[in-house]
Amino acid sequence: MIQITLSDGSLREYDQPLSVYELAASIGAGLAKAAVAGRVNGVLVDCEFMIEADARISIVTPQEPDGLEILRRSCALMLAMAVKQLHPNVQLQTGSALGDGFFYEFAFERLLTSADLPLIEARMRALSATNHSIRRREISSRATPSEGFSLYRLGDFEYLTVGPHVPATRVLQAFALDHISGTFPQRIYGTCWSCQQELENWRAPPHVIVVSMDERQAGYAQSVTETLRRSGVRARADLRSEKVRHKIREHSQTVPYLVVIGEKEQAGGFVSVRSRTGEDFGRMAVEAVCEWLNQARPRTAM
Repeated sequence: MIQITLSDGSLREYDQPLSVYELAASIGAGLAKAAVAGRVNGVLVDCEFMIEADARISIVTPQEPDGLEILRRSCALMLAMAVKQLHPNVQLQTGSALGDGFFYEFAFERLLTSADLPLIEARMRALSATNHSIRRREISSRATPSEGFSLYRLGDFEYLTVGPHVPATRVLQAFALDHISGTFPQRIYGTCWSCQQELENWRAPPHVIVVSMDERQAGYAQSVTETLRRSGVRARADLRSEKVRHKIREHSQTVPYLVVIGEKEQAGGFVSVRSRTGEDFGRMAVEAVCEWLNQARPRTAM
């Protein structure tokens, strides 16, 4: 007999091993449909993970941060598959969740431009609609993958990537591609959300853009962005691996305020603030920025 303690403290008993997905289905069809992973004794696992002993388990859905990150990580794999189908000779590099979305790097025979993104996005939507499974594969004993990486199969391709991943591409519905940068390799960026309404909210013009100097500040920049959002400010982070001057110049054309984060800002736990016109407001604590922006922004931006 296997005893499973759920997140609400309730206890369920099963007479044989079962997968995380089967556990979710035994609780309710809606939960099984929403499940993207499980948390077994605090460790994130795929939905196909077999529960063979007593454990404390919660079902992970896109409504929580871990579930949303898994969604975005899997969307990066679907991007890789779409590009490989459209450009069979492309060399796949690496991809991951990043901030509000995901990215994947490719080495192309020819440089792609933003004009190529709609076609790639359309192929991703076709892959989502046909509902390809994403399955973790056993790695041979001779293989020595990097720590934390596992082999996953999506369609005809296998990827060495951090897991877990969603069980199938049908879960990936609310996504969009928005940038392509670099030369060799090129990196394609996108965003992914749990539902279409969240995607539309993200597309609304932001009042402030949080700009990271480089990827070492990505985590802190995203946490600042989320703090701003919780305070009621419409904020978005630009975590692309572009030169910071390029990002500032690009956003200064449309966004009222920029929050810039570099190595010093991250180490000190503060941010630097400037306006689109170039006015420098200096360094501020994150909480002070939230209060200041709520007073400074136009009412129509709320």
